[in-house]
Amino acid sequence: MATITNRKENFSDKLITTIQKKNSCVVVGLDPHFDLIPGTIKETFRNLHDDAFKYAANVILEFNKQIIDALEPLIGIVKLQIAFYELYGWQGIWAYTETINYAKQKGLIVIGDVKRGDVPSTAIAYANAHIGKVLINNYTETAFQSDAITVNPLLGMDSILPFIKNAEAYGKGVFVLAKTSNPSSVEFQDLLCNSKKLHQIIAEKIHEWGNRLVGNYGYSSIGAVVGATYPEDILTLRKMMPSAYLLIPGYGAQGATAEDLKNCFNSDGYGAIINASRSILYAYNNPGWKDKYGIHTWKKAAQHAVIKMNEDLNKFIPARNL
Repeated sequence: MATITNRKENFSDKLITTIQKKNSCVVVGLDPHFDLIPGTIKETFRNLHDDAFKYAANVILEFNKQIIDALEPLIGIVKLQIAFYELYGWQGIWAYTETINYAKQKGLIVIGDVKRGDVPSTAIAYANAHIGKVLINNYTETAFQSDAITVNPLLGMDSILPFIKNAEAYGKGVFVLAKTSNPSSVEFQDLLCNSKKLHQIIAEKIHEWGNRLVGNYGYSSIGAVVGATYPEDILTLRKMMPSAYLLIPGYGAQGATAEDLKNCFNSDGYGAIINASRSILYAYNNPGWKDKYGIHTWKKAAQHAVIKMNEDLNKFIPARNL
């Protein structure tokens, strides 16, 4: 996996460069739970109370900016789950867009967790919106500055191809849902199709789709979402997709530990990025922290949570040797 060629840098190359720079494979999920955002930020926008969605959007954006400023020295990747922004209408999408722009200004890689998947004509629109360009008369514009997005493969190859084409054209990344972290994922993803589980068949397709987009470090721009809450499946999927980067949700608030993730990585120490959201953003609400330091040190609590997560993960990641 360590062989370097002369191919053009792609998303996986950018990802590895960022991981090397920050010595961290942590992805911080910027999933704003409004009730958990510190009251000091909400108080700043009290004059907007009469416009509830505008108020919420401004609070969320300010919270995101402050958390990005606090964590940028420690991590290189953030992920935005778009549902937490759509909740507040077009003002929420404004906060989503502005958060992406701010994170990009700070040099972070941004993953849009949008889980898109539809018939080809609609997939083209989604792909152009999130990881491509939009043609308006004779002008091209970029709707969202995301570096990568998540997609749903269940409609088949023709629904995925527009995303792969844009990934290739614009140096973007695509993470395809394979084995998700929620408990009831087994209802469909573990169904046997002949002798293979459905999520294993999807993994084979992800490996196939990714072969055309392998970068200088031997990894593809087409990755997979694999839940940390199913450690028994991770080793199998890692072997089935050796060149795919795995986006791993489920650490922290969903119950997975660093040891559960030891099989996510290849022998070179690369191949996986680990997401945590609530356990970092709202670490100041933990009784141990709150009792000792108080709620006004919420940014310090988030920094402490990331440092601890990095330390825990590094115990189980093979030495990086690129």
